[in-house]
Amino acid sequence: MLNPNLDEIQLNKEEYERYSRHLILPEVGLEGQKRLKAASVLCIGTGGLGAPLLLYLAAAGIGRIGIVDFDIVDSSNLQRQVIHGTSWVGKPKIESAKNRILEINPSCQVDLYETRLTSENALDIIKPYDIVVDGTDNFPTRYLVNDACVLLNKPNVYGSIFRFEGQATVFNYEGGPNYRDLYPEPPPPGMVPSCAEGGVLGILPGIIGVIQATETVKIIMGKGTTLSGRLLLYNALDMKFRELKLRPNPERPVIEKLIDYEFFCGIPQAKAEEAKQQTQLPEMTVRELKQLLDSGADDFVLLDVRNPNEYEIARIPGSVLVPLPEIEQPEGVQKVKQLLNGHRLVAHCKMGGRSAKALTLLRAAGVEGTNVKGGIQAWSREIDSSVPEY
Repeated sequence: MLNPNLDEIQLNKEEYERYSRHLILPEVGLEGQKRLKAASVLCIGTGGLGAPLLLYLAAAGIGRIGIVDFDIVDSSNLQRQVIHGTSWVGKPKIESAKNRILEINPSCQVDLYETRLTSENALDIIKPYDIVVDGTDNFPTRYLVNDACVLLNKPNVYGSIFRFEGQATVFNYEGGPNYRDLYPEPPPPGMVPSCAEGGVLGILPGIIGVIQATETVKIIMGKGTTLSGRLLLYNALDMKFRELKLRPNPERPVIEKLIDYEFFCGIPQAKAEEAKQQTQLPEMTVRELKQLLDSGADDFVLLDVRNPNEYEIARIPGSVLVPLPEIEQPEGVQKVKQLLNGHRLVAHCKMGGRSAKALTLLRAAGVEGTNVKGGIQAWSREIDSSVPEY
């Protein structure tokens, strides 16, 4: 309801006091605050982006906020997902978020959808809301959110983060571009690491999430110039903002229905190929590795293919570091061959995926090896709890 009947919206005495700093702004005033109270916003995700933007949307006086998430709070979330606290570890994120929102603004209506957003439920969940804010971290859901917003003619406030860089824009607003104008085709699976794989500066999602909240509030009030048609790029290390123009592509396919977005992004195909490759690789458990290490055998090399900073955090005694990016180059393959010097190869990473990829590459170069199932994470959980998990 971006054009509500403002005569039907009233502020009570407590709200006049709460929003006084808004009310004295000519660009907001009583009309703007009424618009915020009448508005409904759906946030997809309560992670790094969803956490700050939900806090500020609630504080700004959005009358109705919907939250879609099916995850639980993990201790590793607390470095950046500031809506959650230590006491909520192990509990649903949406319940944690609702609890915090109502502490900030008890007048806010909070709708919870503890489910994965799918092609089957997306239209029904999104339809009642004025604006959708995309706080997701994977390509299938981003395409799903985009297409559902296009079909329902809803503005889609977008943000994404990676390590020290973030971007934000507004899709599907007043004839502007949508996500498919920025990314007509998804990247190959695995090309863009997740935060769990690549890391992220904890402050970064706060900045991008607050930008998303700002754009949402501006759309509701009809004030200022939005990021529609502009992609805002932010580099935290250099503290620089850049802006790129983004225009609708007249040749883009017409969105007529929601599809299988996992398949569209190549996820099942990639998983099937990965599973096929891994079934062809010899494996050992961390318990078998422990027995091998305890036996005193010296006819093998334990290869760690993680990144150097990960190796610094935690390592298995006796392991030798050769990061996967090195093994992807001919010089790295040669380095591994020299390390082996006729010995057998055992490889591990954090959870087993990167070491399987490394062994597949090495096999193509004539080097056979065994993968440690579950990697150093399994070693920490099953063998030596003093090895930090990260």
